[in-house]
Amino acid sequence: MIPKTIKFFILLCAVAFVLAPYGWAGNKKVMSISAAKVLAERALVESIYGLKVRSTEEVVDMVAASFIGKTESKTSAMISGIKFEEVVYDAKQDIAKVTATVQMDSITNIDGQVMDLRNKIFRRVAFSTSTPSKAGPLKAIRAAELDAYKQLAKRMAGFTLESETTVENYMLKSDVVKTKVLATLYLAQLTDFGWDDAGDAFVKMSLDVAAASEVLGEKIVGEEGVIEVEGTGAQVDDFKRAKTK
Repeated sequence: MIPKTIKFFILLCAVAFVLAPYGWAGNKKVMSISAAKVLAERALVESIYGLKVRSTEEVVDMVAASFIGKTESKTSAMISGIKFEEVVYDAKQDIAKVTATVQMDSITNIDGQVMDLRNKIFRRVAFSTSTPSKAGPLKAIRAAELDAYKQLAKRMAGFTLESETTVENYMLKSDVVKTKVLATLYLAQLTDFGWDDAGDAFVKMSLDVAAASEVLGEKIVGEEGVIEVEGTGAQVDDFKRAKTK
């Protein structure tokens, strides 16, 4: 008669032997993938329903060290029908990549306009991680994405530029240039993204003006053809470090 404690120990060893090739299950992978799915959903909402972009830039006395640039975005929508067609997880880097798609007939965009999408399929990719030290490249790609949206907004809606210059005794005393943009964007397509050798990110976006006009049911004034922009984003704030030296 084998004591219960010994039986339990034998069972535990057997379970460990079976699971040994797979390792102990944790939630890091699940968390990273789940977060990437949420970010992919946001990317689709921004592409289809749209987002509001606010950006300000300022240069003082011709010096790059005085440059101030800030871009913010906001979006909100009720969406359904999103599918995740590809989920990739790099266990070594703890980075999840998710590709999400959605096919829609028509929607009411962020400005309250009804858009006839004619069952067009939209596709976006997003990344996430559970390890803060691995988030640098992912933050850079989001920064590049916002920079691309800002450039599209400046092309589509225009921007305000203010400049004040003072010269005394033939010497420049002060020079301040400010730009401001506030616009709503939708139907922008992400065409490419990646990182260069230095680790800085780039995001390429395009907007087919004719197609967007057809979807909206009204002509978009000011641009023709396809608008293409490229946004950039950095991982390290060496600009701020240089200012403190």
